Amino acid sequence: MNKNQQEDAKKERNKYLKENLAKIHNKIIILSGKGGVGKSTVAVNVAFDLAKKGKKVGILDVDIHGPSTAKLLGIEGQVLKSNKKGDIEPIKVTENLYAITIATMLKSPDDPIIWRGPLKMGAIKQFMGELRWPELDYLIVDSPPGTGDEPLSVVQILGDVDGSLIVTTPQDLALLDARKTINFSNKMNVDVLGIVENMTTFKCPHCGKPIDIFKGTGVNKAAKDFNLDILGKIPVDPNISSTGDKGKSYFLENAEQDSSKEFAKITKAIRKKLG
Repeated sequence: MNKNQQEDAKKERNKYLKENLAKIHNKIIILSGKGGVGKSTVAVNVAFDLAKKGKKVGILDVDIHGPSTAKLLGIEGQVLKSNKKGDIEPIKVTENLYAITIATMLKSPDDPIIWRGPLKMGAIKQFMGELRWPELDYLIVDSPPGTGDEPLSVVQILGDVDGSLIVTTPQDLALLDARKTINFSNKMNVDVLGIVENMTTFKCPHCGKPIDIFKGTGVNKAAKDFNLDILGKIPVDPNISSTGDKGKSYFLENAEQDSSKEFAKITKAIRKKLG
């Protein structure tokens, strides 16, 4: 490919990127300071709730090294397909829910991604600029833990992110890192919609009393220090992990459980804050 052809290809990609971004009404990035706090689980179940309410929702998984949304959404092994015009489209999960993740491009889920920053940014730009997304009410971006290449690339590529959602557990240790993601969001001029406290308590199956698995007061302190709302406190429920392992929505299959009510509460708060 000569220089002119490269320039033409670049212009075409940028054109697609602008067209895709123009079709997205609300862009939300899900952040966490450390791994294992349930960030992807929150992202997926909030997306399922929004889709159930008739909203067109897209999930963009930019956790290049540890993508998990494919498993949680039940689309492992599915590959990207082209429409009649030859445009590659994201995978349709349900009637109103679409997703793209690096996992759909791997031959095996065991294959590692060994990339440096520029390659990761290029992949994220491809996800947004070379795929034909439908018009979306919400795009939910599931980013890896921390404040590294991927969340930075998302903010730069999307340009105008409407808000971030900070997911953490009650542990003070987890909040040390979560506070960094709040500051990251502020420095990137992205409004923090609020904090989600995951794995708050566990209801004893024998006596029914709540048990604090991860004790800590950091969430309340962080919310006070940064003047943020706690949008939801999700209890520990074994069904959350079991439905996720099966690629099914916990929210849809356990609508009457306390954790599902918290997911609904979080979704309601997001919609209210974004108008």
